[in-house]
Amino acid sequence: MPLCHRPARAIPARILRAACFLALAALGLATAATARAQFAPPSQGTQILDSSALHPPAGARVAIVEFEDQQCPACAFNNPLIKSAAAKYKIPWIRHDFLIPGHNWSRFAAIDARWFDLKSKAIGDEYRDQLFLNQSSIYNPSSLTQFTGKFAQSHGLVLPFAVDPQGKLAAQVEADVALGLRTGIKGTPAVFIVTANSKGPQFIEVRDPQLQLYNVIDEALADTTPAPKPAKAKKPAGQ
Repeated sequence: MPLCHRPARAIPARILRAACFLALAALGLATAATARAQFAPPSQGTQILDSSALHPPAGARVAIVEFEDQQCPACAFNNPLIKSAAAKYKIPWIRHDFLIPGHNWSRFAAIDARWFDLKSKAIGDEYRDQLFLNQSSIYNPSSLTQFTGKFAQSHGLVLPFAVDPQGKLAAQVEADVALGLRTGIKGTPAVFIVTANSKGPQFIEVRDPQLQLYNVIDEALADTTPAPKPAKAKKPAGQ
């Protein structure tokens, strides 16, 4: 179950963050053994309303699709694992913003990340990763601005006074949130392994990345491996 839910109405940030941390602690204490993941839908998961976002980019057999909020503790907890898996398997990692009401700086962070994307997608993703790594030290928009300015400076960039004067980057963030809502996402993190030309399902939601992510990717890669082409018969000698 996602650990940061999208509430029906705004909840004070300190209460929401405390709830997320408690849920995360409970997850860390769980020790139940988990069988090897099979490439099949879990018994319970997100009710998908529109699966159009759950597919790999052109040319990829398997990819990771994630809906995340920069202020979500569970997203921060899973981030290093997902990053490592994408690098290990050399598969695309598609990251979507899904803002949680009550989080007091994640919207600004998502917009800043889009600004860094304009300089380099690699820098934008590094900024997102560093936000997760330093999440506990960022507690309001002011501290976010200080962190972001230092990050920009470390890459030889000068953060402008107005990062998004025309609101174009904010519109991109809101479009991601709308995409998540159309998909059926209700909270973060929402992590999916998506496939092309699969013999089984088009996508699988990974409910517990710490226990399931690598196994589900293994299953997806095996499931989408093309059948070997039959060898051509050799002509008899002399013909």
